[in-house]
Amino acid sequence: MVRTVLVTGGASGIGRGIARAFVANGDRVVIADIDTDAATAAAASLECDAVQVDIADPDSVAAALDRAGDVDVLVNNAGLIAIGGLLVDLSPDDFDRVVRVNFRGTFLMTQAFARHRIARGAGGAIVNVTSIGARQPTQALGAYEATKAAVEALTRSSALEFAQHGIRVNAVAPGPVLTEMLRGAMPEGSPARTAWQARIPLNRMAEVEDVAPVAVFLASDAARHITGASIQVDGGQLLT
Repeated sequence: MVRTVLVTGGASGIGRGIARAFVANGDRVVIADIDTDAATAAAASLECDAVQVDIADPDSVAAALDRAGDVDVLVNNAGLIAIGGLLVDLSPDDFDRVVRVNFRGTFLMTQAFARHRIARGAGGAIVNVTSIGARQPTQALGAYEATKAAVEALTRSSALEFAQHGIRVNAVAPGPVLTEMLRGAMPEGSPARTAWQARIPLNRMAEVEDVAPVAVFLASDAARHITGASIQVDGGQLLT
């Protein structure tokens, strides 16, 4: 049976890589993104479907899931990292923006998906994309990392609650990943990339292709006895 996999924030970066990996796995993939044009373009490139969604708006979430059809696997990838700054300088509005997308959005998507699957009695799988920042702080990323820690807690709580319904919930927690955005911010050979790589025992940053297969695995029957787990993909950075 062909599954339907919905990937939030799937128009670019890690989300697009995860969508590509599920397409290669033979699944029907729906890219859900707030940017309609980017989602449509990514879907055309990957030969999958697209829906527009604001994950922090419950009405938008309900409409997107309705348009996507019978979703078997939810990948909560959409997130906001662009707002950084020392905690003493961070404005309440900027803090709220990060929480709205990263935590509220993940909660609303999880809740809507679970309600749908429970009503059908069909089981399912959720994969949350978190970050090793939930466990290892980096200066000036406190708000972002706090939301990722919250998502890891939500992963465990929802795994416990949904287990009786056959819905597994897990997370993949990358370290820094060389998306197009990060490549631009930290070019090869730059002092910033060199300094960060020095924190990683495997001495390189992750590629999107290092992260995506873990999401596919966690959603597969090969992981049928795994729930509430968070798998780090960090080259050993949490060991340091």
